[in-house]
Amino acid sequence: MSRTPPLVWGLLVAGVLGVSSAGAILSSLDDIPPLMRASWRLQITVLMLLPFAILQYKQMDNKKRAKMREKRTLLILFGSGVALAAHFGTWVTSLDHTSLAHSLLFVTSHPIIIVIGTAILVRKPHRLETTGAIIGLIGAGITLLDANDSGEVTLWGDFLAFAGAVTVVGYIVAGRILREWMPVFVYAVPVTLLGGILLIPMSILMGEETAALGWIESDLLSDFIKLAFLAGIVGHTGLNACLRWLGPLTISFAVTLEPIIGAFIGWFFYDESVPGKWTWLGGLILIIGIMFVIKGGAEYGMDTSDE
Repeated sequence: MSRTPPLVWGLLVAGVLGVSSAGAILSSLDDIPPLMRASWRLQITVLMLLPFAILQYKQMDNKKRAKMREKRTLLILFGSGVALAAHFGTWVTSLDHTSLAHSLLFVTSHPIIIVIGTAILVRKPHRLETTGAIIGLIGAGITLLDANDSGEVTLWGDFLAFAGAVTVVGYIVAGRILREWMPVFVYAVPVTLLGGILLIPMSILMGEETAALGWIESDLLSDFIKLAFLAGIVGHTGLNACLRWLGPLTISFAVTLEPIIGAFIGWFFYDESVPGKWTWLGGLILIIGIMFVIKGGAEYGMDTSDE
């Protein structure tokens, strides 16, 4: 049995740190309205991923290329792009209406949502999935006790983050269907591009007065590049690379630490406030619940993570 190269564990740590940094950086860029902020993030990410997508597309055989043009594939890609736009739109908006810790806790609760949806539409959940979902919902309820009149933690902001978790499920499901044969970057680029484009008219409808391509000459361009590189390249790409040596369960467990690490990054680098006592308690219970769900899904042979 081959041992996992030590550098892979370093890559895993870097990947988790990368995805965990996204919330803190996005929260600090609040000079840009939230929907356009999300669009800019996706636009720049596309430019970074495009060279890898072109390389992978060139390596695809003609049969797979033809399959990409099929109506079913195009519809799934479109649905995934819509879901990704809704996910980023609601989540980034939540960062302006609740604390960073709450936003990260609720937006990463999608494994629980998948379990509930699976129970209703597909199959009876594994006992660990059921237990984890119940524990997670209890933990989420406890965190809401920190909602206060100061506006730092609000039910509306938490609801928006939760909506971000609900909508990302569509992106995850679409990815599971297409990633069986479609390379990761070939899948990610059109979906990310569509998500970024769809957010532009939504931004206009919401009265946000920021140019769609304003990032090109924005003073915050370096921050958006840092965001796309850390979260997109180091984070998601690094975690996908780890799948060659590490199981999805290991990576999924590591990613559950995102709310804790993200909240620390926000506090240490971006002057975010320290989470309240109910957030610490409820958040820990929520994360434990998510771990139970992931473990149960793995034992059932159906991963509930997005990596």
